Amino acid sequence: MEPILNIENLTKIYGTVPNQTKALNGITFQVMPGEFLGIMGSSGSGKSTLLNCIATVIQPSGGSIVMEGEQLNSLKGKALADYRGKKVGYLFQNFELLDNLTGRENILLPTSLHGVPEKESRLRLEQLADYLEITDVLDKFPTQMSGGQRQRVATARALILHPNIILADEPTGALDSKNAKNIMEKLAGLNRDEQATILMVTHDSNAASFCKRILFIQDGVIFHELRRGDETQRAFYERILKVMAQLGGGSCNVL
Repeated sequence: MEPILNIENLTKIYGTVPNQTKALNGITFQVMPGEFLGIMGSSGSGKSTLLNCIATVIQPSGGSIVMEGEQLNSLKGKALADYRGKKVGYLFQNFELLDNLTGRENILLPTSLHGVPEKESRLRLEQLADYLEITDVLDKFPTQMSGGQRQRVATARALILHPNIILADEPTGALDSKNAKNIMEKLAGLNRDEQATILMVTHDSNAASFCKRILFIQDGVIFHELRRGDETQRAFYERILKVMAQLGGGSCNVL
């Protein structure tokens, strides 16, 4: 099986000599189709920079990012727009919903921008709304929703175009423990039942325990890797905590 995403010797340098900071210092890893991969590290470790490079929000200083055989730094014009709009689904900490649009309109916005027929868009919306349990808030505005509802609406928007990979940046960061667990169960279910490929940056050990594999980043390099075997989620969570303790981070226990 070929990787869906291949990162080779990725570097990102901010500033100029002599005041340079290496946010990424030669990171190499692969993401396989259907994988749920977590990226963990303390604040300033480089994990968000890594995700932003993959999202093409920022340009790396060196190395390569290949998505399904395409070098991202070679994408221009329509090819770059298609990558950002169709191949990648984004899930943000602060939801990034448009307040003047209803939940339904926020979710369907990508389909209207990319020419998906109305009938197909409506079918996709119904399926996602049912799975994510947001049917009752589709006609509400974001300000009328709870944080958990807003994040589930944002998840539906990220999934509506059937992206090749979902990039999730601290998706539980603005949620209480109950809603955080709910959204992680939904993402894990999508990974398990639909083979959705998910790459998630998080500092939260609880959220990370839903992943199948975790890469720990420190000072711009991969510090450690954990794979979940046949163990329980609780046991995996405990292993994550031990590594995070070495990195100077952790999480409260809400599992």
